[in-house]
Amino acid sequence: MNAHHTPRSLYKIDPLKDPRWAELLEWHPRASVFHSTGWLEALRRTYGYPSIAYTTSPPGKDLQNGLVFCQIDSWLTGRRLVSLPFSDHCELLLRVPEDLKVFGECLESELRAGKWNYIEIRPLHSIEFSNPAYHPSGRYSFHQLDLRPDLDTLFRNLHKSCTQRKILRAQRENLTYQEGSEELILDRFYRLLVITRRRHSIPPQPKRWFRNLLDCFGKALKIRLALKDGRPVAGMLTLRYKDALIYKYGGSDPRFHSLGGMHLLYWESIRDAKNSGLQLFDLGRSDSHQAGLIAFKTRWGAAQSALTYLRSTELGSSRHIFDHAERSWKMQMLGSAFAKAPASVLSALGNFLYKHVG
Repeated sequence: MNAHHTPRSLYKIDPLKDPRWAELLEWHPRASVFHSTGWLEALRRTYGYPSIAYTTSPPGKDLQNGLVFCQIDSWLTGRRLVSLPFSDHCELLLRVPEDLKVFGECLESELRAGKWNYIEIRPLHSIEFSNPAYHPSGRYSFHQLDLRPDLDTLFRNLHKSCTQRKILRAQRENLTYQEGSEELILDRFYRLLVITRRRHSIPPQPKRWFRNLLDCFGKALKIRLALKDGRPVAGMLTLRYKDALIYKYGGSDPRFHSLGGMHLLYWESIRDAKNSGLQLFDLGRSDSHQAGLIAFKTRWGAAQSALTYLRSTELGSSRHIFDHAERSWKMQMLGSAFAKAPASVLSALGNFLYKHVG
């Protein structure tokens, strides 16, 4: 895509082709793994989403700011810009406060052009646009653990009965820890993910999504397994970016929950991050109704904050909007219908659906 001028003094670039995008991420303090070219490329390979970034910086000049989107064109759920699909958060990379007004005007112009049903952004920190077309489209809890204290302090900050004892139980049960990125480990992890998604009546992501993540992130991605007598009982996928370790996906076999496998994986991830000199452990978002998951994350000593996604729709528009509540309801209904289906059927269902619900 060639950079070209757009209304409101903004330029469009392709972040996967313009080397300035990676340079912006390198210095910007709010850049996250979800802005990275690895994440954008995995989205493109798996779901076919083209990515686009807006900036006030003209061609040939260093990028001073950026707002990145994926373009989703679905016959089932409509046409929209999302920043970004399957991403817990994606900050607007501003240089000065005035950038927010310019970006807001740009998005308003895009909507007036009539190409998109809606535009959604998923900031980590709350922002406010003056335009009444913007409204909350999803509210979540977000947890992040400060890794700067020493390991002994981090362990003491864990909930004594619900977390510390689970880690010690896993050690007494002689659970073994395994990490890597080869196909066998991916297969084991994916089986656990399917079990967990079935338990929550949600189809699993297609397996090729995880293969593409492995290809795009290389050594920055780890699949971690907890095993009992050689049998995988819990698994998680983490990504490393700058000074942060990001928990993104997990799964477990409920028959072995009492052994503390997932607790072992979290603690090993924390130890790994500390040994690598990282400062943050991003535990990700939780739906507001997931009280148990929210409590689980809080018991690790993680700070809790609110995530509020914003959506802009053309005022007065009557076009169909496939919103978060409807998406969640339909996914759960379809998941319930296939709760007892073979893993291959569940995977096929996820393979079809996820392209449309990003």
